[in-house]
Amino acid sequence: MTIKSFMFNLLQENTYVVSDETKECVIIDCGAYYDEERDAVVNYIKDNELKPMHLLCTHGHFDHNFGIDTIHDNYGLIPEIAPEDGDMVCHISEQFKSMIGVPLKREYPGQVKFFGNDEVIRFGNHELQVLKTPGHTQGGVVFYCEAEKVVFSGDTLFRMSVGRTDFEGGSYTELMNSLRNVLGKMPAETTVYCGHGPKTTIGEEMRYNPYLH
Repeated sequence: MTIKSFMFNLLQENTYVVSDETKECVIIDCGAYYDEERDAVVNYIKDNELKPMHLLCTHGHFDHNFGIDTIHDNYGLIPEIAPEDGDMVCHISEQFKSMIGVPLKREYPGQVKFFGNDEVIRFGNHELQVLKTPGHTQGGVVFYCEAEKVVFSGDTLFRMSVGRTDFEGGSYTELMNSLRNVLGKMPAETTVYCGHGPKTTIGEEMRYNPYLH
């Protein structure tokens, strides 16, 4: 499995394009905001002759979804997200204005696809389990590839830190439950690709992350 990471927008969000030898790929949390960032994703997919199959969202915050219109326009994919965060990703411009105070002058697709219970995302020869991890948002999820021992954690878990819970819909109690009972149950050698910052492993976080003790 090939994982290409990009750091996008003023909040330094991590966007991932995940592919394998079949050339099928998924795009996780497309936060591309500036034109050059949008071009970078499209050019990477083109240069590597990839076929995008899914546009996946760990949660609905705007910094993780600035670029979903570009993915929709180029590949016809609509965001796939948990139902609890569906309204956020359908109203990115309004969300941005309410949090930042200025309007966002872009048109976003109003369509979304909701994850079902025990959803499994398939592409190429790989599968990603969609695991519910509320706390940062009500509809937060992580994408776990058990075969490769890789998890895409969004803003649930960072290297030596955790996601904020002071936004609307956040819950520290739920976040801690998600960390201990979902991510914490994964093998220690599982690599964590975070929504911001560097990658880490489950073992390192369970041992050294101050929020998990």
